[in-house]
Amino acid sequence: MSVEVTDQDAALAYYVDVLGCELRTDVEVFPGGRWVEVVPPGSTVGIALVTRESGIPVALRLGTSDADEAHARLTSAGTAPHQAVIREAYAPPMFAFDDPDGNALVYLEDAPG
Repeated sequence: MSVEVTDQDAALAYYVDVLGCELRTDVEVFPGGRWVEVVPPGSTVGIALVTRESGIPVALRLGTSDADEAHARLTSAGTAPHQAVIREAYAPPMFAFDDPDGNALVYLEDAPG
């Protein structure tokens, strides 16, 4: 899951210092694209704090054991993913798509084990 923020440092301070979340990830995945992810207390579900300017989609993120299979399944069911499965060194295989109401979703391949 992700939320759009205007200032990642201020949002990170709020989510960690006020809400008690744990910082999971804070990396620049590409120039201008900073991925900041926190985890609420007692949860394993991360919340990405992203800016509109970063180009990283504000979307619900879903796990899958096989991104290629999920891409093929959605395509055969009439959903048009935004792109082929993306493979980058900094992230698991993934692809974005919209649900019938236009909500953004991203499938991320789960790490083995």
